Amino acid sequence: MILKTLSLLNYKNFDSQTFQFDSKINCFVGPNGVGKTNVLDAIYHLSFGKSYFNPVSSQNIKHNADFFVIDGLYNKDERDEKIIVALKKGQKKTLKRNGKLYNRFSDHIGFLPLVIISPADRDLITEGSDTRRKFIDGVISQGDKVYLNDLIKYNKVISQRNALLKYFALNATFNADTLEIYNHQLTELGSKIFEKRDAFLKEFIPIFKERYKVISNNNEEVNLIYKSDLFKDSLNNLLVKTLKKDRALQFTSVGVHKDDLSFKIEQYSIKKFGSQGQQKSFLIALKLAQFDFIKSHSGVNPILLLDDIFDKLDEQRVVQIITLVENENFGQLFITDTHPERTEQIIKNTHQTYQIFNLDESVMAEG
Repeated sequence: MILKTLSLLNYKNFDSQTFQFDSKINCFVGPNGVGKTNVLDAIYHLSFGKSYFNPVSSQNIKHNADFFVIDGLYNKDERDEKIIVALKKGQKKTLKRNGKLYNRFSDHIGFLPLVIISPADRDLITEGSDTRRKFIDGVISQGDKVYLNDLIKYNKVISQRNALLKYFALNATFNADTLEIYNHQLTELGSKIFEKRDAFLKEFIPIFKERYKVISNNNEEVNLIYKSDLFKDSLNNLLVKTLKKDRALQFTSVGVHKDDLSFKIEQYSIKKFGSQGQQKSFLIALKLAQFDFIKSHSGVNPILLLDDIFDKLDEQRVVQIITLVENENFGQLFITDTHPERTEQIIKNTHQTYQIFNLDESVMAEG
């Protein structure tokens, strides 16, 4: 699967710009603020129908413009696929494949598999459990439509149950039968989600550990630990046990929407005890393992976006990452860096074809 061309209109800092891409490596270089990351975000938008960095769609429209359009032409399974994402202020965002409008963006997820590695991934370490759940769900959902639909349904039922708990509190009333309906739906959907997350992580964790071992030159031991209420009891029993607490809190306090991943290095929290380089290596290994998992299940090389990954890594770790790209069957790569000379020197060592786009000077180099 290859992204052949990308056209941007009023997207973030771009008025109008078209890129023709190399089938292997494409680098965007230049100082901060010229739009390198915005190009990667536009490519992400074409795979997921949303920005990786800004969930408020209207804020991705260029200042003083009323709309944006992202237009991508892909070659997948030896046929062209044209994907267009567009948004006009005051209207709903649209996503089209070969001129046909998607009714649900979720139907598009997984069609153009993609993995992004970015400094923003640090949120996986520093932020709350919802960020880590989204990571798990994002990996599974790219290859499992049933899982994605179950997740959407589960979150809808959670919202309905929470609204009911608030209604009970505000009106000093209670209806056990109505609550039981939601409990039953949550138990059915939550059990399936839990089982798939557990099975996924049993397969994923060894891949992740192997990736980290290579990046760190086998210097440190890392681990991921899956935490879920459903290891303790069935969701239905848990909902019954926490009813009093839920009524007081006015929201559902147990379930797979509270699941978490614990990140460990040498048995300690990577958030508290990992250096910047170790944390970055941990996140890169996590995302490369995501690449491996998606590839093995879909049979397609996901597009790989590498946003500023050479920063804060020592030379040895950079060499290990580039060696992976050189030796293994990666597909198309898109890289950003603030140092053009460093980028070209690194990329030349991969012995792959490449293009370098200098956004500051609007010139292009080929190799």
